[in-house]
Amino acid sequence: MQRLYDSMEPRVMDEDMLKLAVGEQGPQEEAGQLARQEGILFKDVVSLRLDFQNILRIDNLWQFENLRKLQLDNNIIEKIEGLEHLVHLVWLDLSFNNIEAIEGLDTLVNLEDLSLFNNRIAKIDSLDALVKLQVLSLGNNQIGNIMNIIYLRRFKDLRSLSLSGNPIAESEDYKMFICAYLPDLVYLDFRRIDDHMKELAESKHQYSIDELKHRENLIQARLDDELAQQMELEKHKAAFVEHLNGSFLFDSMYTEDVEGNKLAYLPGVGELPLTYKDKFVIICLNIFEYGLKQQEKRKLELDTFNECIKEAIQENQEQGKHRIAKFEEKHLLSLNAIREELDLTNIEVRIVEYSEDITELFNVLMTLEMQLVEQLEETINMFERNIMDLVALFLENVQSLYPFLDDPPMAQCRDLENHHHEKLLEISINTLEKILKGELDEDLPEDVRALFVDKDTIVNAVGASHDIHLLKIDNREDELVTRTNSWCTHLVDTIHKDEIMRNRRRVKEINQYIDHIQNELDNLECGDVID
Repeated sequence: MQRLYDSMEPRVMDEDMLKLAVGEQGPQEEAGQLARQEGILFKDVVSLRLDFQNILRIDNLWQFENLRKLQLDNNIIEKIEGLEHLVHLVWLDLSFNNIEAIEGLDTLVNLEDLSLFNNRIAKIDSLDALVKLQVLSLGNNQIGNIMNIIYLRRFKDLRSLSLSGNPIAESEDYKMFICAYLPDLVYLDFRRIDDHMKELAESKHQYSIDELKHRENLIQARLDDELAQQMELEKHKAAFVEHLNGSFLFDSMYTEDVEGNKLAYLPGVGELPLTYKDKFVIICLNIFEYGLKQQEKRKLELDTFNECIKEAIQENQEQGKHRIAKFEEKHLLSLNAIREELDLTNIEVRIVEYSEDITELFNVLMTLEMQLVEQLEETINMFERNIMDLVALFLENVQSLYPFLDDPPMAQCRDLENHHHEKLLEISINTLEKILKGELDEDLPEDVRALFVDKDTIVNAVGASHDIHLLKIDNREDELVTRTNSWCTHLVDTIHKDEIMRNRRRVKEINQYIDHIQNELDNLECGDVID
């Protein structure tokens, strides 16, 4: 489509263009003039219009983090990009551009209204993140496959759809198909869909819709199951015992153990691996169940701590608000009294009294903050001791889960592996002796028989298998201990840092408030009193 402004040079969306647009679209009264003089922060802008600018590429919008409405229609934009920081965007107009594909919208989870009217789009896709989408305008594009409509069924809030001017709109079954497959749609091509049309559409496509619903239900059930499994896994990870509720660790020992898998074919091995596996898995399950119980205790400790911190801050804030409210009851009266006082001596006395009131309020607020700091420091230190004790207890008990046994669980795993190794080595040596004497009746696979060249070869093969198993056990134990300690250290450090930042913010708030009321007095002293 030829536009009147096509003769203009393609433009870059730069800082100057954005400043100009924000300035022109801001308030025009005195407040607007002041804002333009001091500079408008892009992060404070909620609506931005950049239409008819001959923009070729979207860029430099990262500072508009609170933008809710963006108008980019009637430009020459070829690609949807540069919008990833606009996570609060609700309304986006990209109509009358040269866009060929829907993309770059993955972070716009709050978008409700999207216009891509009059572009060059041939396929409806890549809108999955737009879970709140209500209005979608795709008219005057190049969408030719009616099956694109099925993709839109996932948008449960979609109520208005525009597709006129696309090849699919020329289909005889166009409206019926859309009404059948998007039953919650209220407007199609800016016209309300009547109930009679919906009934006819549903009747015509009922069999296909029923089949589609069945497939969708199966897919949804699978997704729900995967989500539940993922949530369960995250719970296990939080307890540092993921994959210990089964044979995962045991199976992993044999994944890279080529020699061990060969040795399973030896006569006499029989049920030995299965017995070993059963005992190994029982130990892992004991660690897993204990880990979940200890995680619940840590979570309860953390929840109790957070509640105590919250209550202490709220109580302290209420005391501060009460003192400020009492001060402000006198605030206006004191200022008015100074303004109305005619005697200079009395004015000076009142100013001194009011200054003393301000100083007293500052001291009270700072004292409250210092009391809170001490209270929170004591609570944090107590929590730190408790959480570190819980972590130490968890790791200690994992290392001696059964007090009446000499060996901790991971050591028990190693003992099982050592016992299995000794048995396997014994069987392997016996097999070698039978082979050398020609007394072995069983046929062995060629790759297994190749291990029995001499004693050193078979001993090395059994030893290599043993080393792999021990390494897997050691690594899992190290991972559990390291991650648990790292979590504890990070948690405690974060809590201390958060308290430091809270204190700094509060002190800054107090100083700003005191400075404000002191400035009011100073301005009065320099202005009204002198006059």
